Amino acid sequence: MNSSEKNIPVHHLVSEEFQVNTLENGHPENFEDIHRHNFFEIIWFKEVHADSYLEMDFESYAVKSNQICIIVPGQVFNMKLRHEKGYVLAISKEIFKESCDTEVVLANGARPFFLDAESSETGNRLISMIQQEYLRSGRVEILKAYLRAFCLVITDQINGQNTLEEDKPRIQQLQALIEEHYIAQKTTGFYAEQLKISAHHLNDIVRLSRGTTVKKMIAHRIILEAKRELSFGALTVKEIAFKLGFSDASYFSRFFKKHTGQNPDGFRPGRV
Repeated sequence: MNSSEKNIPVHHLVSEEFQVNTLENGHPENFEDIHRHNFFEIIWFKEVHADSYLEMDFESYAVKSNQICIIVPGQVFNMKLRHEKGYVLAISKEIFKESCDTEVVLANGARPFFLDAESSETGNRLISMIQQEYLRSGRVEILKAYLRAFCLVITDQINGQNTLEEDKPRIQQLQALIEEHYIAQKTTGFYAEQLKISAHHLNDIVRLSRGTTVKKMIAHRIILEAKRELSFGALTVKEIAFKLGFSDASYFSRFFKKHTGQNPDGFRPGRV
């Protein structure tokens, strides 16, 4: 564990690369704290309370029955379980990348999403097969095959909810580029050049698909990382500023306040 992770527990998959459980029967990792994963987790909320919610990366999301949430490695996560019902798949990074379209998951963020009736019916059959195989023989190759089918169902649902079909590849590529370069490259022009289109065209795609701009997407990623670092409490504001590519700590503080309404020193973990 590096110094930037020292105050927020990181949950690991210890004995198995693929774990299946239910919300009502408990779970191999403890939900009841703010924590991070070093693995992917798919939670299918089958029945929840009217005011059930979860927190991911300092955003609070109301959860409805029949919604799915995918938690990716490194996300800060918290949820107080109150007898909600559903399924939990904890999946190593290696198995997830073999079985699921990781780019689609990363590009579309963490917000819980619904399955339509047909997808829900197919998903129920697949999750039942996954659960039965896990509890009986636990053959990893069969579990991966079932998981691959389940991931196809849910990523098709993710894909169908927002982005225009022809824009999906570019949005996914943009998200991956921002993830790789946001510290060193903070201009729209850089990402447009990488995608071999004009900055104006790229902003048009992002505005129509996501209702935002490339600049705001980059800022959102910087602020998210800043919040993570501030929550861990291991680095000073000045050190965080330099780590995130700012040569001036005071400019970083103004940037943070502009986007959050708070000074970095005033940000405290658990506030959303």
